[in-house]
Amino acid sequence: MENSKIEWTDHTFNPWIGCTKVSPGCAHCYAETLMDTRYGRVKWGKGNPRSRTSESNWREPLKWDEEAAQLSIINKHNGWEHQRPRVFCASLADWLDDEVPIEWLIDLLTLIDSTKNLDWLLLTKRPQNFLRRINAACHGKISPYEVFRKMPNIWVGTSVENQQAADERIPELLKIPASVRFLSCEPLLENVDLTKVILEKSQSPERGKPDVSINSLFGWYGGADKGRSSIHWVICGGESGPGARPMHPEWARSLRDQCAAAGVPFLFKQWGDWVPTDRLSVKRSIGMPGQNGDVWAWCDGTRDGWKTGLVSTRVGRKTAGRFLDGVEHNGFPKVEVAA
Repeated sequence: MENSKIEWTDHTFNPWIGCTKVSPGCAHCYAETLMDTRYGRVKWGKGNPRSRTSESNWREPLKWDEEAAQLSIINKHNGWEHQRPRVFCASLADWLDDEVPIEWLIDLLTLIDSTKNLDWLLLTKRPQNFLRRINAACHGKISPYEVFRKMPNIWVGTSVENQQAADERIPELLKIPASVRFLSCEPLLENVDLTKVILEKSQSPERGKPDVSINSLFGWYGGADKGRSSIHWVICGGESGPGARPMHPEWARSLRDQCAAAGVPFLFKQWGDWVPTDRLSVKRSIGMPGQNGDVWAWCDGTRDGWKTGLVSTRVGRKTAGRFLDGVEHNGFPKVEVAA
């Protein structure tokens, strides 16, 4: 049944194609690169029309749902554990993009509601658009929160590439009711502390008044859930492709350890094009990443003295692999969805 090479999903479905870059994580957008080099059907950027995919493509999830239903019957009959197929939507777009016709979003929600044997992973860089977009899709007749509470096969995630993105997007994500809330920390561009996500900036920092922050892995009362809203799953990965930026191993280790302390599943997707190595002899010191074989030397910020000779070498995504300190992390949340 699997038709996706992405480690954390079984299927990939794109209801439409096209987007606008909104943050540093978008700098080397693979989807835009695909449009330039392979498809050439959509021009990226604000004001450029999004392209709806074919009706035959829209029928694919219906086939996956039917297959999943049959597999569930077989597994239950034989007493086997049943794993619900996951569908990543949308890898070449953003489902909360406000430049997408609202009718398309209505069609997507209808499709999700009619494929109850599939878990839909809706990833966005625009969680702040949730209330407005879903309210428009419902024509104000039903609360967006009620809509999502009645659709337990929806998982909602947001991209977090740096601390600023964490502070801006995670509080918005915690307002969205979903069976699973997840973070895609890819490409991870700096160390991110999920235990100190800012909810409100201090109005009087000069008087020593601190920012209001939360540990998003343990959650807070006041989100979309009846009880405590929290993050249920964290995905971490480096960047690959032209211009890829290396990921320091301490950034990945920090997320791994934060999740372990909170009991939150952690999935290490990939290193990207660059893999860390301990080597004192480097071909180049400070500069932008280049082609395969180039070396990135990590500096302590003062440009004097290196961090124990740690460097990252560009070897390509496949060679770099998925092992973090010799371990392959494949954590997934466990969710029970009634048939």
